[in-house]
Amino acid sequence: MTTIFNASEFTASKAKPLPIVLLLDTSGSMSGQKIASLNSAVRKMLVTFTKEASQANEFLVSIITFGPAKLALPPTPASEVHFKDLPITGMTPLGEAIDLAKQLIEDREQTPSRAYRPLVVLVSDGQPTDSWKAKLDDFVTNGRSAKCDRMALGIEEGYTGPGRATLDRFVEGTEHQVFGAQDAGEIHNFFRFVTMSVVTRSLSQDPNAVPKDAVLQSPRAGTLAGAAPIAPAASAPIASTPEDSYW
Repeated sequence: MTTIFNASEFTASKAKPLPIVLLLDTSGSMSGQKIASLNSAVRKMLVTFTKEASQANEFLVSIITFGPAKLALPPTPASEVHFKDLPITGMTPLGEAIDLAKQLIEDREQTPSRAYRPLVVLVSDGQPTDSWKAKLDDFVTNGRSAKCDRMALGIEEGYTGPGRATLDRFVEGTEHQVFGAQDAGEIHNFFRFVTMSVVTRSLSQDPNAVPKDAVLQSPRAGTLAGAAPIAPAASAPIASTPEDSYW
């Protein structure tokens, strides 16, 4: 008996998203080389994510800017992002930006239950100009947002000045310390490091597990491989979770 192959009976599995939420300071103090380096670093990150995406996993990128706070890019697969340079304007309303990130992560339409553990990345060169403490405490302790991994970069005064306390609180409870950029060029190093961490997760047996910073290349040394695949690194152990049950 001859069996006729019917392609309509088979469907390809849908890639599982790994969300990356970028909280980016675009206030007036980020003018000049700082915003130029930030835009360039984000663009290069998206290129690498596009190269490293697979049939199993995709990188779902969101961008929230603050100065003023707005959702500049809703959750979008990296390969579909047409990135435009972020402009600078206004103050540093981090509290409002955290509110937007909280809404995005708690929304199961925008951050689906089948997604892997999101990474939220905060970049700033100063201290917030609005009320942020209660909003950040709620973000890191309650709901789905409390389960996110979090990384932070302080640029110049954002690392050495009063704004550092905000970044320290942001990463508290994670495997990470606050990264510092003493000049605009080091912004690229941080984003290479973030990219390596995310891609390493996507290639590991458990993409919900976060690689320890110590086993990844230092953000102040060397560069991320270009088109070459990134080898998986050891991950910090977390409780194993069945498919689609992380949330």
